[in-house]
Amino acid sequence: MDTERHSPLRHTVAILSRGDAAARRDATAQNSRFVRVFEALAVVGIDARPVIYDEIFADAVRDQLLAVDGVLVWVDPIHQGKTREALDPLLREVAAQGPWVSAHPDVILKMGVKDVLYRTRHLGWGADTHRYDTAASFRDEFPARLQANGPRVLKQNRGNGGQGVWKVEALPNADGMVRVLHAQRGSLPEDMPLDAFLARCEPYFGWGGCVIDQAFQPRLPDGMIRCYMSGAKVAGFGHQLIKALIPPPPEGPDAPEAQPGPRIMRGPDASQFQALRRSMEDQWTPQLMDTLGIDEPSLPAIWDADFLYGPRDATGTDTYVLCEINASSCFAIPDDAPAAIARTVKHRLLRTQAVRSGA
Repeated sequence: MDTERHSPLRHTVAILSRGDAAARRDATAQNSRFVRVFEALAVVGIDARPVIYDEIFADAVRDQLLAVDGVLVWVDPIHQGKTREALDPLLREVAAQGPWVSAHPDVILKMGVKDVLYRTRHLGWGADTHRYDTAASFRDEFPARLQANGPRVLKQNRGNGGQGVWKVEALPNADGMVRVLHAQRGSLPEDMPLDAFLARCEPYFGWGGCVIDQAFQPRLPDGMIRCYMSGAKVAGFGHQLIKALIPPPPEGPDAPEAQPGPRIMRGPDASQFQALRRSMEDQWTPQLMDTLGIDEPSLPAIWDADFLYGPRDATGTDTYVLCEINASSCFAIPDDAPAAIARTVKHRLLRTQAVRSGA
């Protein structure tokens, strides 16, 4: 019997990340920061290969992606001044020709942008949230909202690493003056005219299309809980005492006291987060899919929802406020996540294969 003919073909997956020509030349699974993902995929019988992307060799990357069954993408929206403006059309083209792509750019535009905070504000993770679609509406509406409702957090629609995220508060006894603090590490509070700050934000409408406005959450110093998801299932948690949007100590933004604490990773069964897990798996993720028109097979193989602690309810139980969803480049990840990614990838590739064969 011809065993080679009758044994199943192994699926192939590209793990795509950004880098320069040297990184592309030297890339291996073993020297990749995603080495544990490569290992988990191998365990379930999937051959994975590293693919390094940059605009200058995009054509060669396209050829590599068209030669595999699936693509896992880890590329930030903004990296050292470069965006995904050229990459996203390339990924759409690849997906249209057959390979499964996660996360697909069209899915990112629904869930991996700050606009998701506005579109899902009615869910249990929602808060006082508004959207400005033009610079004119921003200028017309934001000043009164800031004056009436206290400190706000403004977020450009697409970004990462705190870029384009600002805490804004009106200065007392100083008409038309605000104190702003950028979420990027090393930022210092600035006092400036509100009109000048509004002008600073105008470029965000060209890149991201809108600006999202949320109420500042006073429990920010209690930390951020990152809920890692693979498809519709929780793959782990990370808790971190963040320093973004918290004024630095007198010693300055480079002082040890100004640095964020380590992100403490937990598995999906971590006891302190089981209420959050039940909400994510049983309520919020299904409601998210329904609201955004995303089916379960289109959810990214790895994504995360970042939560701040909201006000405690009448029984003293914590509530959670969504502050961001990361779907473009969710990394680092908990120890349990690579195996969860591998299971999701295998299921998605088998499903894609069955659809193509008409099974």
